[in-house]
Amino acid sequence: MDIAQMSSQFGGLLFTLIFFVIALSVIVAIHEYGHYIVGRWSGIDADVFSLGFGPVIWSRMDKRGTRWQIAALPFGGYVKFRGDSNASGGSDETALAQMTDEELRHTMNGAPLWARSATVAAGPLFNFALSILVFTGVFMFQGKVAEPFAVGDLRALPIAQELRTGDVILEIDGKPLPGFDDADVYGDYMKSLPYQPVLPYTVERDGVRMVVDGPYVYPPLVSQVVPRSAAFDAGLEAGDTILSINGERAFAFAQLKDVVEGSEGDPVDLTVWRDGETFEVVMTPKRTDEPLPEGGFQAVYRIGIVGDIAFYPATTMMNPLDAAWAGVKRTWGIVEGSLSGLKHMIVGNISSCNLSGPIGIAQTSGAMASQGGQSFITFIAVLSTAVGLLNLFPVPVLDGGHLVFHAWEAVTGKPPSDRAMNVAMSIGLALILGLMVFALTNDLFCP
Repeated sequence: MDIAQMSSQFGGLLFTLIFFVIALSVIVAIHEYGHYIVGRWSGIDADVFSLGFGPVIWSRMDKRGTRWQIAALPFGGYVKFRGDSNASGGSDETALAQMTDEELRHTMNGAPLWARSATVAAGPLFNFALSILVFTGVFMFQGKVAEPFAVGDLRALPIAQELRTGDVILEIDGKPLPGFDDADVYGDYMKSLPYQPVLPYTVERDGVRMVVDGPYVYPPLVSQVVPRSAAFDAGLEAGDTILSINGERAFAFAQLKDVVEGSEGDPVDLTVWRDGETFEVVMTPKRTDEPLPEGGFQAVYRIGIVGDIAFYPATTMMNPLDAAWAGVKRTWGIVEGSLSGLKHMIVGNISSCNLSGPIGIAQTSGAMASQGGQSFITFIAVLSTAVGLLNLFPVPVLDGGHLVFHAWEAVTGKPPSDRAMNVAMSIGLALILGLMVFALTNDLFCP
């Protein structure tokens, strides 16, 4: 390996690490701030709010007596509440014994059950709130497809076309364009179009109805590359267009999909067009477990590219309430998909390799950052939902485990015994460490 290759690999590793730390820091900061601010609202004081662990590299004390700090190891964070023995919680019995009843009320140990429960639950809920807020912003930024359906901008494609920005599309191949309210109707319409490199588009241009030639609506265009996929490893980028597949001319994304799905994992030869130049790539499709609309999963082969239509449609701003509701549904969809995937991994319906560890998450962070700011911000929202969900699992040492203890206290009138708590925390810690080792093993050895 020469110096240039070593420098390139080191630069890529540094890029990945930087954006992994950025993503993790944002998510941890929001999670811990949820604990902090709801605790404060509930009358529980915090001694320390730390982003990171280990030696402190910056800190300041606020007027409430909370020390805000940044530590050297940026792989987590914590809030140490008044009366806690350490960053993980626990009781500082010596300090608590010297406090008055009024002072005890401002500790996590002496606060009412409702205040403790709200403070614990706030971390995951703030993660969900971050996801919803980010998705809402993305939906508002992207807008929604305007009606009537028109060409907003043209893509760079290796085919001459007569469509122009602002053309209102009335018909394609003589078939009137349906509305977008019913996804099934729209999907059936697209499937009904003939497989041809060029199709006749009936458009309205400057008030004049005319027929012009345009590309197949869904060409073999790369609009997004999935991180850690065959396409990503081969260096494909958004904006690339596939010219041929195994030597056969390609003009429809469905052609690529059919060849890849039928490959059974055999290599696929592609000729790719990028900015007027062509090059050859060979990639091996990877087996992927994908969710089915009716539930469950199916095993398919994928190379990891997302397609799109041949031009950018004209858009209009989305109503903030509609965007927020879409953000809620997107977040809930991630929760549902995660729980379904976990269930099917446990029962053996899908591969456990679908569970990524820190290396896989870091690689995805860098990959999404390399595709642009919006992709990276969206990834943070997805990861924030996953972190919030994980923390709600009823495992001791996680927020969900503490909520179970609080539920026990609400039912019985007293918290679990110290012995029971210690045993449960030991079991919970063992489970979490085991899961981390298993996920790390997946990162290292799964294909």
